[in-house]
Amino acid sequence: MPLVVAMTALAFSGYSALMPVAPLWAAQGGADAGGVGLVNGMLMLTTVLTQLMVPAALRRFGWESVLVTGTLFLGLPTAGLFFGDSLGLILLVSGLRGIGFGIITVTGSALIAELVDPMRRGEAIGVYGLAVAAPQILFISTGPWFAERFGFETMFAVGLLPILGAVPAYILGRRMERLPKPLERAPYRNLLRPILLLLAVTLAGGAIITFLAQMVSAPWMAMVALLHLTVFAAASRWRLGGLADEFGARRFVWPLVVATTIGMALIAFSVREETTQIAVLLMGTSLVGIGYGGLQNLTLLIAFDGVKRAHYGSASAAWNIGFDAGTGIGSVAIGAIAAGSSFSTAILVGGAISLLTLPLAIRRTPKVNG
Repeated sequence: MPLVVAMTALAFSGYSALMPVAPLWAAQGGADAGGVGLVNGMLMLTTVLTQLMVPAALRRFGWESVLVTGTLFLGLPTAGLFFGDSLGLILLVSGLRGIGFGIITVTGSALIAELVDPMRRGEAIGVYGLAVAAPQILFISTGPWFAERFGFETMFAVGLLPILGAVPAYILGRRMERLPKPLERAPYRNLLRPILLLLAVTLAGGAIITFLAQMVSAPWMAMVALLHLTVFAAASRWRLGGLADEFGARRFVWPLVVATTIGMALIAFSVREETTQIAVLLMGTSLVGIGYGGLQNLTLLIAFDGVKRAHYGSASAAWNIGFDAGTGIGSVAIGAIAAGSSFSTAILVGGAISLLTLPLAIRRTPKVNG
């Protein structure tokens, strides 16, 4: 677990540093809202395509090679951003980084499922979630401010940190046994419900992270609001893990969907005029953060409960595809809507999509043992 946490923290530091900053770098280079949305959209496109291949890659090449490759692909291409702010270059860098991110996300959550007793899995996912969320608190909230104050190169340097993650990845890969090979097709039908719930909430969260710096009337507002979102997301993801172990995940899902929807409506209201209503914005980002973090934990638990141990790798891949597809769709779709109307309208659409998943949140999915 310490190796998993170290690798994850370094990888997500590089990911988080550029999540809001790379789109801002594209905007500085002259890209419009649609072009800016493509930056994280490209990142998530290659992430999802890679995630589809990770279970097979683990079987063929083993943990060591796959984990080290993931950290290097996530970190090394970031150096390209030092050479210019053209949209084409930024999209190329984002696409290459997505390969590494796809590997790290699938392997990280699969390792948790393998290493931890199912009775304490919620707690372990909470700890893993903190390793994911802590860099987001530090870098997503402050990244745009640091870039504007000290130069974009400062955050590009942070984006290189996943390279250091190759060390724990190598050690972990050497120690890990292969996941058991499935003898039958994974029951992907059991995974559809948690994946759709996750996709909707990450669409909302991804849109806020990508565009908040451009929606508000002062840079400090974006920093404070993103700090609210990431802190509440981290607390929710961590705390709900233990509660889900004790009481079950299902009873917490639908309130989080409602919280996300209300939060998106508040954010849309706060940015509808030229002067941002900061109090309303902070209430909105806090609610979206609670839903964003909590549903990440709970949907992963539900996904693992829906398959046998031999299919943990497939469940991890499917969950991560839902996460990153939602983030990418949120970036591209919300950017396109905003370019044709306004950010306020676009954010309302994101909240409506979250609300549409409420029937799925109420429905029960049976556990699969073994």
